[in-house]
Amino acid sequence: MWEIIKPLLPARDLRKGGGMRKYGDRLVLDSVFCVLRSGCQWRMLPRDLMPWDAAHRWFTKWRRDGTWDRVHDELRRQVRVGAGRDPEPSAAVIDAQSIKTIEGGEARGFDAGKRTTGRKRHVIVDTMGLLVAAVTSASVQDRAGGRIALARLAKGFRTVSLVWADGGYANSVDSKLLSWARNALNIVVEIAKRTDDVKGFKVLPRRWVVERSFGWPVRNRRLARDYERLTATSEAMVKAAMIRLMLVRLAGQSLRWSHESHRKTARANTVEDYIAA
Repeated sequence: MWEIIKPLLPARDLRKGGGMRKYGDRLVLDSVFCVLRSGCQWRMLPRDLMPWDAAHRWFTKWRRDGTWDRVHDELRRQVRVGAGRDPEPSAAVIDAQSIKTIEGGEARGFDAGKRTTGRKRHVIVDTMGLLVAAVTSASVQDRAGGRIALARLAKGFRTVSLVWADGGYANSVDSKLLSWARNALNIVVEIAKRTDDVKGFKVLPRRWVVERSFGWPVRNRRLARDYERLTATSEAMVKAAMIRLMLVRLAGQSLRWSHESHRKTARANTVEDYIAA
């Protein structure tokens, strides 16, 4: 995985001054991914990784200079090309997820519908479920958050002309969202509605893509709750989780071993130990 991401990280020009770095980029990534996966505090990083203050400083630096964004977008292009798709998406899916917050901080509110005190993650994904745009805001409704997310989408991805959404983006007060997106952004927002004659859970076309995408980041304990005080840090953590996911895909690995392969490996090791003895 390191060989894939190494060329995408910023190179330092020593001719502009400064000395040699004490910690390399690979150690920075390992430290950030450790916090992301384990959910530990920065101060509790293992001693064989970077000092916590240096790791946090580099994570923040890459957030501010756009490194996480650039790496994430380039990896998404590579994953799409590897799957036989165009590098840039032409259609997307939008939805929102309410997440409880542990700390205080900015943009913290109450979602009356989900009865959740915290933040909302408004995300737009492509048809493969890969993140295209993310906005973390407070107790705003889906329609208001949708305007922010769609505006960011239109600014960064002129190739996207169709976005699927649920009925919450076209209800009551702000029913003008669809016409606004079409006229101002040249994006058609199509509502994927649930049929009235179906009871209980049902997988809806297109909608399941973004629901699956919500499940990917929260496998990382740091993202199961929102521990960050800044919304920009929350967005950077979500992108770091997607970067790790795409690196695993590009490397042809699996996020976790299957029970069967683990059992066979353990049995083979036992037999070899027995023969050697």
